[in-house]
Amino acid sequence: MTTLVTHTYWMTNRRLQVLIKQPAFVVILLVQPAIWLFLFGNLFRRVVELPGFGGGSYLDYIVPGVVAMTAVSSNMWSGMGVLEEIERGTMNRLLTTPVARGAIMNALTVEQALSTAVQVLAIILLGLLAGASYPGGAAGLTVLVGSALLLGTIFSALSNTVGMLARQRETIIGINTLLLLPLTFLSSAFMAATLMPSWMQRIAEWNPVNWCLAATRAAMQASPDWGVVVSRCGWLLGLAAVTLVLATRTFRAYQKSV
Repeated sequence: MTTLVTHTYWMTNRRLQVLIKQPAFVVILLVQPAIWLFLFGNLFRRVVELPGFGGGSYLDYIVPGVVAMTAVSSNMWSGMGVLEEIERGTMNRLLTTPVARGAIMNALTVEQALSTAVQVLAIILLGLLAGASYPGGAAGLTVLVGSALLLGTIFSALSNTVGMLARQRETIIGINTLLLLPLTFLSSAFMAATLMPSWMQRIAEWNPVNWCLAATRAAMQASPDWGVVVSRCGWLLGLAAVTLVLATRTFRAYQKSV
């Protein structure tokens, strides 16, 4: 276990060095959530006046939605990193070294998690500067970050799996384009579930994006509903574990094919 952790640390450090050497990409990571926050925040700010929405500030409502959307959209591209490693031959060279095999996949997930955490913290700060309030305090914000990381891990692991199976950029791009908006809008990211059609509400109940939102909003209330927080985070954790196992098994299959 110590060896795996050590190798994961160094493999993650390697990935982060590559990321830091691309300043334009780092800027995009921070600017994109800001655009979503203020674009959607201004576009839909009057929906709180609709009967059944519940009133309040739409900015307060949308911060978790932008966080969830960011976690999904950022991590969906993780498979591109896997594909790049394969195309350059780096992956095959790593397999000839003594590095723990699990560390190779762990590093991809940890890199995405760190990037997601930075984006989430930027959204929280921007929301605060724009006038958003966080009644749940530090505990609520911790759940916000934690649930976003779990959600990101799910889609990062799935994207890594697709990258190793398909080995084509077009496939990853196509799947991402197909899933991002439906997953976002078939949730309560930007609209209260009570105002959604009944069929959309039923789908949202099985949507991991909505699990993240339910946990976050329950924790960020002045009087948190910890039952909802624990159940939804538990579902996210379980699904994250399943997708990580799937990615690991796919990686082992890739090893045998080279």
